[in-house]
Amino acid sequence: MIGDCQTAALVGIDGSVDWLCWPRFDSCACFAALLGTPENGRWRIAPADGRAASRRHYHPNTLILETEFETSAGAVSLIDFMPARETVSDLVRLVVGRRGRVAMDMELVLRFDYGASVPWVTRLEDGQAGLRAIAGPDMAVLRTPVPLKGADMKTRARFEVAAGETIPFVLTHSPSHLKPPAAIDARASLAKTTKFWNTWSHRCTVTSKWSEATRRSLITLKGLIYAPTGGIVAAPTTSLPERPGGVRNWDYRYCWLRDATITLLAFMDAGYYEEAAAWREWLVRAVAGSPEQAQIMYGIAGERRLTELTLGWLPGYEGAAPVRIGNAAASQLQLDVFGEVMDALHQARKGGVSGYDAAWNVQRKFVEHLETIWDAPDEGLWEVRSGRRHFTYSKIMAWVALDRAVKGAEDFGLDGPVDRWRALRDRIHADVCARGFSSKLGSFVQDYESTELDASLLLIPVTGFLPADDPRVVGTTNAVQKHLMVDGLVRRYHTHTSEDGLPPGEGAFLACSFWLADALALQGRWDEAVELFERLLALRNDVGLLAEEYDPRAKRMLGNFPQAFSHVALVNTAFNLAAHEQKKPAVQRGGRAPAKEVPPQTSASAPSPRSRT
Repeated sequence: MIGDCQTAALVGIDGSVDWLCWPRFDSCACFAALLGTPENGRWRIAPADGRAASRRHYHPNTLILETEFETSAGAVSLIDFMPARETVSDLVRLVVGRRGRVAMDMELVLRFDYGASVPWVTRLEDGQAGLRAIAGPDMAVLRTPVPLKGADMKTRARFEVAAGETIPFVLTHSPSHLKPPAAIDARASLAKTTKFWNTWSHRCTVTSKWSEATRRSLITLKGLIYAPTGGIVAAPTTSLPERPGGVRNWDYRYCWLRDATITLLAFMDAGYYEEAAAWREWLVRAVAGSPEQAQIMYGIAGERRLTELTLGWLPGYEGAAPVRIGNAAASQLQLDVFGEVMDALHQARKGGVSGYDAAWNVQRKFVEHLETIWDAPDEGLWEVRSGRRHFTYSKIMAWVALDRAVKGAEDFGLDGPVDRWRALRDRIHADVCARGFSSKLGSFVQDYESTELDASLLLIPVTGFLPADDPRVVGTTNAVQKHLMVDGLVRRYHTHTSEDGLPPGEGAFLACSFWLADALALQGRWDEAVELFERLLALRNDVGLLAEEYDPRAKRMLGNFPQAFSHVALVNTAFNLAAHEQKKPAVQRGGRAPAKEVPPQTSASAPSPRSRT
């Protein structure tokens, strides 16, 4: 992934840009080969010798990607980056000769509107080298000193690069009703982009044996932030399947409220309070209004209408259809988001993020609405489409919402009906312990009165609902290890039966595997936690990125990529384990130090563990 903090492109190891939505993360793609064929749009620069070997890396502490090609004639590097945006968005590709003299091919296939629209291409006027492509509202301008030829609705070039030479290619997006944007100096832009990322990375306060992996994940998360608003997309892609050839293909180019807590923690723990504050303010703006109309996700600027459509002309990644844009889950009831919102804002206050008066007013309205619906069934954390149920994790997060409301009054002197909130908090706690726990299994279960397990319940001690050494929490951890692990990784839940009208089956959910490492660490099982964490780090691709899921048997990633949820989970687990490495207590996100064991029938609120901050 490369990006300019407003959109992102995916570059293959073969030198092909196969995915780019312009000008925003959620705009129509102009390169959609990822979900189809090269005819759906791509931009490839690579040696003419198809036998060239390639390897790649990010420049240290940046989102600048360098792919090195080796051929019998010599060696060449392809440096790809997107400068931090000022007025328009640029995608810069520098071909740098390292050794010998290498023949190169360039093929540009622009297809706007997710690969459906062939643009009208003309030469630039006034003797400028390059071309302009227009389709409806979009314009892309390519500038390069290399002679270009058009054929078969594509733009091609054959050129050579010798050792010491650098040949630039700059593709710029702009609204089609404007004049072509001014040319940029590609080399100067590289230096400026390097400085931007190095300045940002050097603010990171991470110091542990896993600092490199943590910093790479933080850079990835920074690249997924839509800078104008502070919202962070779950992933820059849509419809990458949860299993090869499958139909669980969803659009993740939106902002989920539940990402708030873990994202805030990750940035604050690493010293990035500016990003935490921007996300907090995006959150308050997005949910502002009637709490009855609150959604579980929004567009990157807070848009509410995310209508789900299918794109029939795209065959899908390796044939995994349908390709979807929009996300119908936006209209679901997911009670856990109330707890996530309340927790996120509580953590921001605890972490010292500057005051924001509107936040508490919004929080109070949220809690007032939750008081009327907490005992209703919902679609749950995993956004099932088979009907609402009383999901245990949803009820636990309703408890979190009330708990953080009480703590807002107790810790910060904020106003509210605290006695009423305390009483409901205790009632929810008792309800969960009575109906969400199976004595037969010795574990909390996915939904009330069921016998299914759910990896989200690994988060119980992290929320402060019960301490990590409570027998019910230990039993849940052990049950997940026994029944939901496949080849050392954790599945969200069993998919042995059809759900949502969709075929069963998916990969191991990477965030859940990090949650297990956290649970093990909180229970003092450090060696197991570290072993699992390092196994997860080994699953990252060659440049340190993770998708949503992983198939341990086929040894491949699954789902949208790169996935913010996976990278935030990585960062938070790294901080947990670093605390042990530095002889500090394990860290969680509640309010006080963990209590000792709570008797199994206790229904009162458990004291929350302290935050990392």
